[in-house]
Amino acid sequence: MSSNIRIVATIGPISANEKVLRSFYKSGMNVARLNGSHNTLSWHRSTIRLIRRILPKVPIILDIPGNKIRTCDLSYEPNFEVNEQIILTTSKGFDGKEKISITNDILHKKLTKGQIIFADDGTLKFRIKKVKDRDIYCIALTKGKLRSKKGINVPSIKLDANIIKKRDKEMIQFALNNNLDFIGISFVENAKHINIIRKLGTKKGPKIVAKVESQSGMENLEEIVKATDVIMIDRGDLSTETNLESIALDQKKIINICNLHAKPVTVATEILHTMISNSQPTKAEVTDISNAILDGASAIMLSGETAIGKYSNQSIKTMFEVGKVINKSIDNAIDRSRKEQPRGSIPLEIGKAISKICYALPITKIVTITKSGYAASLIAAQLLPQPILAVSNDRISARGFNIIRGTKGIYLDIKFRKKSLDHIIEILESLWKNKYIDNSDLILVTGLGYPFSGRRMNIIQTHYVKDLSETFKWKKKNV
Repeated sequence: MSSNIRIVATIGPISANEKVLRSFYKSGMNVARLNGSHNTLSWHRSTIRLIRRILPKVPIILDIPGNKIRTCDLSYEPNFEVNEQIILTTSKGFDGKEKISITNDILHKKLTKGQIIFADDGTLKFRIKKVKDRDIYCIALTKGKLRSKKGINVPSIKLDANIIKKRDKEMIQFALNNNLDFIGISFVENAKHINIIRKLGTKKGPKIVAKVESQSGMENLEEIVKATDVIMIDRGDLSTETNLESIALDQKKIINICNLHAKPVTVATEILHTMISNSQPTKAEVTDISNAILDGASAIMLSGETAIGKYSNQSIKTMFEVGKVINKSIDNAIDRSRKEQPRGSIPLEIGKAISKICYALPITKIVTITKSGYAASLIAAQLLPQPILAVSNDRISARGFNIIRGTKGIYLDIKFRKKSLDHIIEILESLWKNKYIDNSDLILVTGLGYPFSGRRMNIIQTHYVKDLSETFKWKKKNV
C-alpha cells in the first residue's frame, strides 16, 4: 500500500546531488522545495537543472522571501544566555560580533521598549530594552544561538504585505524563466496580495502557494484560499504571530476551509525536527503527522530535516510509513460528517457522488481527465483511499498535480475533444499500455465532457479494465 499524503522535501546543501535526490524520490518524495531565502540564484538554477534532469516528473516549489524578516548572513553567529544583551539593527553590514543586521529597513521605527521579539520559528525569545536610532537592544529570555537567515517575528506589529520588494520581483521572474511549478509567498494577509503577484506574470506561469502565518492571514483566510492555488501552513511564524496555544485549532481550521474549496494544503515547520540530528522521531512528531493527515492535509513539508539533516532520507521514509499506516485505517478514523458543501454546483456535487460510489463499489483507482487539476483537487478533498491518476495533455500542468493529496500527475500527448468523448478511451488505453492501470482494476473515470468550457467536472464512468482491454483488443507494448 502506498501513502496518499504528498511529501515535500526541501533541497539544501546536503541533498543537492544526484545520489541523494534519487534516494529521496525512491523513499517517497513527491515535491521538491527550494528556499529562496538561502543560497544564490546561481545555486538555485543549477539545482533546478539537476532535479529536472534526473527527476523530470517532480514539481518544484521556490519559496521567495516576501515580507518575512530574517537575520542577514552572519560570519559570527552569537551564542547567548538568559538575560544577556544582543543588538539587532536595520543597518546593513554587521556580521554578528557587535550587532546583528536584519533584512527589514524600517523595523526600528515600529518598536518600543518592552515589546517581545521571537526568532528562529519562536524557539528564541527577547524583550526590547531600548531602541536607539537603527539599533534594537534586546534582553534574551531564552538561551540559544542566533544563526544566519533565521526568521524574526514581532507579533504586536503589522507588516505591509501589499508591497512587493525588488528581490521578490527578481525571484518571481527567475521562477518564470526556469519554468518552475510553484512559487511560495510569505506572510500573505489578503487576496489583494495574491492578485498583485499574479499580475507579475504568474497567471500562466508558476502556481501560487500562499503561506498563512499571521493574524491578518487568519482573519482573511477564506478570501486567501479562494484566490490562491495552494495553501501552506507555516506553523513556526503562525504560532509566534498569533499564539502557540491555538496553533492546533488554527491548523484544523485552515485545512477544513481548504478542503471545502478543494484547494491543496501543506503543513510545514518542525514536522520531524528531532530527525535533523537523531535517527528516530519522537512519539509526539508521529502523532502530529498522523493528525495532519486525518484532518485532510494534502501534503506535509520537511525543511531542515532534508536540507541540512543527518538523517534526511530516513525522515522521508518515516513520513511515508506513517502515511501508509494512516491510509489503512482512514475509513474508521476520519469523521465523515463534515460540513456539507453548498448545493447547486455541478463539480462539488459530482465530487460527493464520486465519494459515495467509491465506498459503494470496489473501485481501485480514480482517473481524472483535467486541464487545471480542479477535478483532482475536488476528489482529493473527499479523502478517499483510492489513488487518483490525474491526466493532462499539458506537461507542466501534469507535473504540478503531484502536490494534490493521493494524486499522480500523468502527461499524455492526446488531444481532448470538444465535441465528443472519444479521447477517453484513448487515454485509458495509454494508461493500460504504460501500466498505470491493469486488468485487475475497477476504475472510476471523471472529468470534463462536452460542451468543453469552464471548470465543470460533468461525467462519471466506471469500467472493469479487463473488459475494456478485451473489447477494444488492446495490445501490450513491445518490450
